[in-house]
Amino acid sequence: MTVEEMKKKKQEKGYSYAQMAELSGVPVGTIQKIFSGETTSPRYDTLQALEHLFAEQPMVQEEQTYQVHAQGSYTVDDYRALPEEQRVELIDGCFYDMAAPTFLHQQIAGEIHRQIANYILDHGGSCRPLIAPVDVQLDCDEKTMVQPDVGILCHEDKIEKWGVYGAPDFVLEIVSPSTRRKDCIKKLDKYMDAGVREYWILDPDQKKLLVYLAEGEACPIIYGLDHPVPIRIYDGALEICLENILKWIREAEDK
Repeated sequence: MTVEEMKKKKQEKGYSYAQMAELSGVPVGTIQKIFSGETTSPRYDTLQALEHLFAEQPMVQEEQTYQVHAQGSYTVDDYRALPEEQRVELIDGCFYDMAAPTFLHQQIAGEIHRQIANYILDHGGSCRPLIAPVDVQLDCDEKTMVQPDVGILCHEDKIEKWGVYGAPDFVLEIVSPSTRRKDCIKKLDKYMDAGVREYWILDPDQKKLLVYLAEGEACPIIYGLDHPVPIRIYDGALEICLENILKWIREAEDK
Protein backbone atom coordinates (compact mmCIF):
# COMPACT_ATOMS: atom_id res chain seq x y z
CA MET A 1 0.00 0.00 0.00
CA THR A 2 1.46 3.37 -1.03
CA VAL A 3 1.50 6.48 1.15
CA GLU A 4 -1.07 8.09 -1.16
CA GLU A 5 -3.37 5.10 -0.68
CA MET A 6 -2.89 5.37 3.07
CA LYS A 7 -3.84 9.04 2.94
CA LYS A 8 -7.12 8.11 1.25
CA LYS A 9 -7.76 5.40 3.84
CA LYS A 10 -7.07 7.87 6.63
CA GLN A 11 -9.63 10.26 5.20
CA GLU A 12 -12.21 7.50 4.64
CA LYS A 13 -11.91 6.15 8.18
CA GLY A 14 -11.65 9.52 9.87
CA TYR A 15 -8.47 8.70 11.78
CA SER A 16 -6.54 11.43 13.56
CA TYR A 17 -2.75 11.17 13.76
CA ALA A 18 -3.06 10.44 17.48
CA GLN A 19 -5.47 7.56 16.84
CA MET A 20 -3.18 6.15 14.17
CA ALA A 21 -0.24 6.30 16.54
CA GLU A 22 -2.17 4.55 19.32
CA LEU A 23 -3.38 1.74 17.06
CA SER A 24 -0.17 1.19 15.06
CA GLY A 25 2.54 1.90 17.63
CA VAL A 26 4.22 4.38 15.26
CA PRO A 27 5.07 7.77 16.90
CA VAL A 28 2.80 10.69 15.97
CA GLY A 29 5.71 12.77 14.70
CA THR A 30 6.88 9.99 12.41
CA ILE A 31 3.39 9.59 10.91
CA GLN A 32 3.06 13.34 10.35
CA LYS A 33 6.42 13.49 8.55
CA ILE A 34 5.47 10.57 6.28
CA PHE A 35 2.05 11.96 5.39
CA SER A 36 3.37 15.50 4.83
CA GLY A 37 6.10 14.25 2.52
CA GLU A 38 8.92 15.43 4.78
CA THR A 39 10.10 11.82 5.10
CA THR A 40 10.48 10.57 1.54
CA SER A 41 11.85 7.09 2.30
CA PRO A 42 10.09 5.69 5.40
CA ARG A 43 11.43 2.54 7.03
CA TYR A 44 9.90 -0.70 5.79
CA ASP A 45 8.71 -1.82 9.24
CA THR A 46 7.02 1.55 9.77
CA LEU A 47 5.11 1.25 6.50
CA GLN A 48 4.15 -2.34 7.39
CA ALA A 49 2.72 -1.22 10.74
CA LEU A 50 0.64 1.49 9.06
CA GLU A 51 -0.51 -0.83 6.28
CA HIS A 52 -1.62 -3.41 8.84
CA LEU A 53 -3.58 -0.69 10.62
CA PHE A 54 -5.55 0.17 7.49
CA ALA A 55 -5.98 -3.46 6.41
CA GLU A 56 -7.35 -5.05 9.57
CA GLN A 57 -7.68 -2.57 12.41
CA PRO A 58 -10.94 -1.06 13.65
CA MET A 59 -12.72 1.87 12.13
CA VAL A 60 -12.62 4.83 14.51
CA GLN A 61 -14.49 7.96 13.50
CA GLU A 62 -13.76 11.47 14.73
CA GLU A 63 -17.29 11.81 16.10
CA GLN A 64 -17.82 8.71 18.22
CA THR A 65 -21.11 7.09 19.20
CA TYR A 66 -19.19 4.71 21.46
CA GLN A 67 -16.30 5.09 23.87
CA VAL A 68 -12.82 4.51 22.45
CA HIS A 69 -10.87 1.89 24.40
CA ALA A 70 -7.59 0.12 23.88
CA GLN A 71 -7.69 -2.81 21.47
CA GLY A 72 -8.61 -5.95 23.40
CA SER A 73 -11.01 -4.24 25.78
CA TYR A 74 -14.05 -3.65 23.55
CA THR A 75 -17.26 -5.52 24.37
CA VAL A 76 -20.52 -6.49 22.69
CA ASP A 77 -22.06 -3.31 24.14
CA ASP A 78 -19.46 -1.23 22.24
CA TYR A 79 -20.20 -3.26 19.11
CA ARG A 80 -23.94 -2.56 19.36
CA ALA A 81 -23.27 1.15 19.94
CA LEU A 82 -21.58 1.52 16.54
CA PRO A 83 -23.42 3.34 13.73
CA GLU A 84 -25.52 0.93 11.66
CA GLU A 85 -23.52 1.63 8.50
CA GLN A 86 -20.20 0.80 10.19
CA ARG A 87 -19.39 -2.88 9.58
CA VAL A 88 -16.85 -4.47 11.89
CA GLU A 89 -16.27 -7.78 13.65
CA LEU A 90 -15.38 -8.02 17.33
CA ILE A 91 -12.82 -10.74 18.12
CA ASP A 92 -11.35 -11.11 21.61
CA GLY A 93 -12.15 -7.48 22.40
CA CYS A 94 -10.63 -6.08 19.17
CA PHE A 95 -12.56 -4.41 16.33
CA TYR A 96 -11.73 -5.44 12.76
CA ASP A 97 -12.95 -3.37 9.84
CA MET A 98 -15.10 -5.22 7.28
CA ALA A 99 -14.92 -3.63 3.85
CA ALA A 100 -17.92 -3.98 1.55
CA PRO A 101 -17.72 -7.37 -0.21
CA THR A 102 -16.92 -7.52 -3.91
CA PHE A 103 -19.44 -8.68 -6.50
CA LEU A 104 -17.53 -11.97 -6.87
CA HIS A 105 -17.52 -12.50 -3.11
CA GLN A 106 -21.30 -12.07 -2.99
CA GLN A 107 -21.78 -14.40 -5.97
CA ILE A 108 -19.80 -17.15 -4.25
CA ALA A 109 -21.52 -16.76 -0.87
CA GLY A 110 -24.96 -16.60 -2.47
CA GLU A 111 -24.40 -19.70 -4.60
CA ILE A 112 -23.15 -21.83 -1.71
CA HIS A 113 -25.96 -20.61 0.54
CA ARG A 114 -28.48 -21.43 -2.22
CA GLN A 115 -27.26 -25.01 -2.53
CA ILE A 116 -27.32 -25.54 1.23
CA ALA A 117 -30.78 -23.99 1.62
CA ASN A 118 -32.20 -26.03 -1.27
CA TYR A 119 -30.87 -29.26 0.23
CA ILE A 120 -32.32 -28.51 3.65
CA LEU A 121 -35.72 -27.58 2.18
CA ASP A 122 -35.83 -30.56 -0.20
CA HIS A 123 -35.05 -32.99 2.63
CA GLY A 124 -37.21 -31.40 5.33
CA GLY A 125 -34.17 -30.65 7.44
CA SER A 126 -34.35 -28.82 10.75
CA CYS A 127 -31.04 -26.96 10.42
CA ARG A 128 -31.03 -23.30 9.37
CA PRO A 129 -28.83 -21.86 6.59
CA LEU A 130 -27.13 -18.54 7.40
CA ILE A 131 -25.66 -15.85 5.17
CA ALA A 132 -23.94 -12.58 6.11
CA PRO A 133 -24.65 -10.19 7.58
CA VAL A 134 -25.93 -11.96 10.68
CA ASP A 135 -24.43 -11.42 14.14
CA VAL A 136 -22.95 -14.50 15.81
CA GLN A 137 -21.90 -14.13 19.46
CA LEU A 138 -19.49 -17.00 19.00
CA ASP A 139 -18.18 -17.77 22.49
CA CYS A 140 -21.33 -16.69 24.35
CA ASP A 141 -19.17 -14.08 26.07
CA GLU A 142 -18.94 -10.30 25.79
CA LYS A 143 -15.75 -10.11 23.72
CA THR A 144 -16.55 -11.67 20.32
CA MET A 145 -19.19 -11.00 17.64
CA VAL A 146 -18.54 -12.26 14.11
CA GLN A 147 -20.41 -12.37 10.79
CA PRO A 148 -19.57 -15.58 8.88
CA ASP A 149 -20.10 -15.43 5.13
CA VAL A 150 -22.19 -18.63 5.15
CA GLY A 151 -23.20 -20.98 7.94
CA ILE A 152 -25.44 -23.83 9.06
CA LEU A 153 -27.06 -23.81 12.50
CA CYS A 154 -28.61 -27.03 13.79
CA HIS A 155 -29.64 -25.91 17.29
CA GLU A 156 -32.69 -23.64 17.36
CA ASP A 157 -32.10 -22.76 21.00
CA LYS A 158 -29.14 -20.63 19.81
CA ILE A 159 -31.38 -18.37 17.69
CA GLU A 160 -32.10 -14.93 19.15
CA LYS A 161 -34.02 -12.01 17.65
CA TRP A 162 -30.74 -10.16 17.01
CA GLY A 163 -28.80 -13.16 15.62
CA VAL A 164 -27.07 -16.32 16.93
CA TYR A 165 -25.85 -16.91 20.48
CA GLY A 166 -23.23 -19.64 20.23
CA ALA A 167 -21.34 -21.52 17.55
CA PRO A 168 -22.91 -22.60 14.23
CA ASP A 169 -22.27 -26.20 13.16
CA PHE A 170 -20.78 -25.23 9.79
CA VAL A 171 -19.05 -22.02 8.69
CA LEU A 172 -17.66 -20.85 5.34
CA GLU A 173 -15.42 -17.80 4.95
CA ILE A 174 -14.34 -16.43 1.55
CA VAL A 175 -10.87 -14.93 1.93
CA SER A 176 -9.42 -11.86 0.27
CA PRO A 177 -5.87 -10.49 0.54
CA SER A 178 -6.95 -8.14 3.36
CA THR A 179 -8.78 -10.83 5.37
CA ARG A 180 -6.51 -13.84 4.73
CA ARG A 181 -4.60 -13.60 8.01
CA LYS A 182 -7.75 -13.08 10.05
CA ASP A 183 -9.74 -15.87 8.38
CA CYS A 184 -6.92 -18.42 8.19
CA ILE A 185 -5.40 -17.92 11.63
CA LYS A 186 -7.46 -15.91 14.09
CA LYS A 187 -10.92 -17.09 12.99
CA LEU A 188 -9.75 -20.67 12.52
CA ASP A 189 -8.71 -20.84 16.16
CA LYS A 190 -11.86 -19.08 17.34
CA TYR A 191 -14.25 -21.28 15.36
CA MET A 192 -12.60 -24.54 16.37
CA ASP A 193 -12.37 -23.54 20.05
CA ALA A 194 -16.02 -22.40 20.08
CA GLY A 195 -17.31 -25.74 18.78
CA VAL A 196 -17.84 -25.20 15.04
CA ARG A 197 -17.85 -28.74 13.66
CA GLU A 198 -16.73 -27.88 10.13
CA TYR A 199 -14.95 -24.77 8.82
CA TRP A 200 -14.44 -24.07 5.12
CA ILE A 201 -12.01 -21.43 3.82
CA LEU A 202 -12.51 -20.68 0.12
CA ASP A 203 -9.60 -18.85 -1.51
CA PRO A 204 -10.58 -17.44 -4.94
CA ASP A 205 -7.01 -16.28 -5.69
CA GLN A 206 -5.57 -19.76 -5.14
CA LYS A 207 -8.69 -21.53 -6.49
CA LYS A 208 -8.64 -23.80 -3.45
CA LEU A 209 -10.93 -24.83 -0.64
CA LEU A 210 -9.58 -25.73 2.80
CA VAL A 211 -11.80 -27.86 5.03
CA TYR A 212 -11.13 -28.10 8.77
CA LEU A 213 -13.01 -30.70 10.82
CA ALA A 214 -13.34 -30.41 14.59
CA GLU A 215 -12.96 -34.18 14.95
CA GLY A 216 -10.30 -34.55 12.25
CA GLU A 217 -6.61 -33.85 11.89
CA ALA A 218 -5.16 -30.42 12.63
CA CYS A 219 -4.22 -30.06 8.95
CA PRO A 220 -7.00 -29.17 6.52
CA ILE A 221 -8.34 -31.25 3.65
CA ILE A 222 -7.50 -29.29 0.50
CA TYR A 223 -9.77 -29.36 -2.57
CA GLY A 224 -9.64 -27.79 -5.99
CA LEU A 225 -12.79 -26.11 -7.27
CA ASP A 226 -13.32 -28.45 -10.22
CA HIS A 227 -15.20 -31.18 -8.31
CA PRO A 228 -18.12 -31.25 -5.83
CA VAL A 229 -17.10 -31.12 -2.16
CA PRO A 230 -19.12 -32.90 0.56
CA ILE A 231 -20.27 -31.17 3.72
CA ARG A 232 -19.24 -33.66 6.38
CA ILE A 233 -21.86 -32.68 8.97
CA TYR A 234 -24.33 -34.30 6.55
CA ASP A 235 -22.07 -37.37 6.21
CA GLY A 236 -21.32 -36.38 2.62
CA ALA A 237 -24.96 -36.57 1.47
CA LEU A 238 -24.84 -32.84 0.65
CA GLU A 239 -22.20 -31.98 -1.93
CA ILE A 240 -21.50 -28.40 -2.98
CA CYS A 241 -20.92 -27.99 -6.71
CA LEU A 242 -18.19 -25.41 -7.29
CA GLU A 243 -18.17 -25.50 -11.10
CA ASN A 244 -19.98 -22.17 -11.55
CA ILE A 245 -17.86 -20.57 -8.84
CA LEU A 246 -14.66 -21.57 -10.63
CA LYS A 247 -16.09 -20.14 -13.85
CA TRP A 248 -16.93 -16.81 -12.15
CA ILE A 249 -13.44 -16.59 -10.63
CA ARG A 250 -11.82 -17.07 -14.03
CA GLU A 251 -14.13 -14.50 -15.61
CA ALA A 252 -13.22 -11.99 -12.87
CA GLU A 253 -9.52 -12.59 -13.52
CA ASP A 254 -9.99 -11.70 -17.20
CA LYS A 255 -11.51 -8.30 -16.42
